[in-house]
Amino acid sequence: MKVAILIDGGFFLKRYFYIYGKDDNAQKIAKEMHKMALSHIDKRKGERLYRILFYDCRPFEKKAHNPITGASIDFSKSRQADFRRSFHEELRRLRKVALRLGHLQDGKGWIIRKDKTKSLLQGKMLISDLGEDDVYYDIRQKGVDMKIGLDIASLALKKMVERIILISGDSDFVPAAKLARREGIDFVLDPMWNHVKPGLLEHIDGLKSTSKKPGPSRKRLNPL
Repeated sequence: MKVAILIDGGFFLKRYFYIYGKDDNAQKIAKEMHKMALSHIDKRKGERLYRILFYDCRPFEKKAHNPITGASIDFSKSRQADFRRSFHEELRRLRKVALRLGHLQDGKGWIIRKDKTKSLLQGKMLISDLGEDDVYYDIRQKGVDMKIGLDIASLALKKMVERIILISGDSDFVPAAKLARREGIDFVLDPMWNHVKPGLLEHIDGLKSTSKKPGPSRKRLNPL
């Protein structure tokens, strides 16, 4: 049985940091990802890896001014950008791993964090009380979900694999999962122990997480 493993990179990294803690060791995280993915393959049952497809976006590399402090920020030189570039390079070196990149859309503005917005609306703080870290630049991921959906459909319709493992927690993939199952594909979801919506559970053949299980108080994905 050939098995394809598709990984929603944004979801994986958020969940990984939530379970294992913040880390900027790109090589270590890439190897851990590879190990988790391969844990889904049971060679004793004759299963073989077709490929690991990892979906992510290139880092944001524009400049902007923080509206609170007026400070100029070069996003291309941020720790997040450095990590993403290093992480992508490590993924390219791994056997049977294909990096599929979407892009980040520039929202051309700043957003006040939800908790601060609530405090402002409740009159618990003033605009003048906002600090540099109370706002974030509006960047939106584009193209990744579409690539995942198209690849699921292609793998299923071309009969390239018999099983698809999807590491994600997004119910947007329900149509693709339904198509794959209609084509006879065994469709398994790995949510890395995150809560899964009933609408997604209904359209998969199995549920299995190979990452470390978080403690009782850490079951859900940390909000941004």
